[in-house]
Amino acid sequence: MGTGWELTKPLLEKIYKYAAFDQTPISLRLMVQFGPNPSPGSIFLASQFIVEELPIRLAKKVKSLENAPLGLDSMPSTIKVKNWYAQSFQELTELKKPVIDENLRQMLLSSEESRSDDSRTSSSINNESGVATNGSSSGVSNTSAPPSNSEYTPFSDFSDDDGIVYRSRYLPSPYAQTEDTSTTTSIQSSPTANKSYYNPCPTNIVWPKEVYDYNKLVCDALTKIKKRHDATVATMAQGVKEWKSEHQLVFVNSQIQAFLDKFYMSRIGIRMLIGQHIALNMQQASPTRQRLSTFFNGKNGSSSSSLSSSNGSANGSSNRLSKPNYVGVICTDCNVSDIAQDAIDTASYICEEHYGLFEAPEIQLITPNNDINFMYVPGHLIHMLFETLKNSLRATIEFHTPKLKQQYLQENPGTDANSIDLNDLKFPPIKVIISEGYEDIAIKVSDEGGGIARSEVPLIWTYLYTTVKEAPTLEQDGNNNSFRAPMAGFGYGLPISRLYAQYFGGDLKLISMEGYGTDVYLHLNRLSSSLEPLP
Repeated sequence: MGTGWELTKPLLEKIYKYAAFDQTPISLRLMVQFGPNPSPGSIFLASQFIVEELPIRLAKKVKSLENAPLGLDSMPSTIKVKNWYAQSFQELTELKKPVIDENLRQMLLSSEESRSDDSRTSSSINNESGVATNGSSSGVSNTSAPPSNSEYTPFSDFSDDDGIVYRSRYLPSPYAQTEDTSTTTSIQSSPTANKSYYNPCPTNIVWPKEVYDYNKLVCDALTKIKKRHDATVATMAQGVKEWKSEHQLVFVNSQIQAFLDKFYMSRIGIRMLIGQHIALNMQQASPTRQRLSTFFNGKNGSSSSSLSSSNGSANGSSNRLSKPNYVGVICTDCNVSDIAQDAIDTASYICEEHYGLFEAPEIQLITPNNDINFMYVPGHLIHMLFETLKNSLRATIEFHTPKLKQQYLQENPGTDANSIDLNDLKFPPIKVIISEGYEDIAIKVSDEGGGIARSEVPLIWTYLYTTVKEAPTLEQDGNNNSFRAPMAGFGYGLPISRLYAQYFGGDLKLISMEGYGTDVYLHLNRLSSSLEPLP
């Protein structure tokens, strides 16, 4: 948050106006229609969409934090997060509008694909969408709420937490949008309700400079916003700790739990839109590449992908702008076994660093079918598996260490118990089993870490609950005014992972045998046509 920034009353009133509009859900299938080499024109139209859609979602976040239950709204860290969302809202709504002249308008509507859907595309580029045209200006101003439909109809790291998320139509969402009775403002249809995030545009033409300038303007704004909100999870967790301390409570009650579930679920959707759009901008062809593509393929060429082979054969290099199986942060051919192995390697490394081990307990990857591929977001999958495996490794080491040390002493009489090194102990393996079905891909993580008491199983899904005896504190980072989450004992890994799974249309479940171990079942939905659930 910038120095001297404050949430003024006029800005808050504007935010509440935006919060009255409906959000527009987006499906995974729609996201991947951009292809690995997206047209700058399609990204231009998507940028217009996202500049209208994101302020609505951000406004709803501010409003929900303003109305957080049981005094959570008054905690210093909660106010800090609310102000982050308010500032991001202000920056997007005050973003300079693009100028569309008649020539650019015709270019946006000229492809054969878009002619079959002109009504949808034209609604994104006509003068009523808030885009300035040469010699005139109409639509939504920079300082007013968007009109209702009654008036106007390079890649991010895949361990990042961004990406597209969706939910199966077979599973009713517990976070479905419901009428807000906290205000008398009536909910209106979103100005993006009849528009699409993706609109087909010509690929092999040279787009005007204004298209690239606007795409960069929006991408830079989103990058700044994304960085601002990187610490949201940890900072909001600090707010919950402040609330628990003030009320002298050990556990989070049901009202706070429900609020946090909806809060983090909607955050996933916002991060999805931002992360996907930034990644698509990194994949779009530059003006020079567009000129070369037009030269090689002609204006009616099917795509610029053939330039990759032509240009690559000429200079011996491959196209560095895109990967053939990635569209933004979405992998259209995600290999589950490969992602699982990456999660295993990462969790094992963290475990070795934390416990001072030469080698972490063995994690066996069991895949009856080694080639299980489907469309998914690797960043979300590796996050869920990493958190689950980290818990299993910690439980296995801490449950078996006393017994294994006792066994070692019996086999080596006269040995000092304090001198026994963990590297001399043999821990039971953890198993990761992957199974493929028609609707779901299931991943089972099975450990012998002693399990959890049946009465405590419901508590593991509550925020800030941990089985670590001495839960670490959240350390404040003076450089960016955020908090660094500890490696273990934070109490957020499983609840957030379950939200990721549910947002994808899957689920995360846990079955425990106290005294033996725990089985965690991660179900991944293979269906990609359903829309994201919007809380």
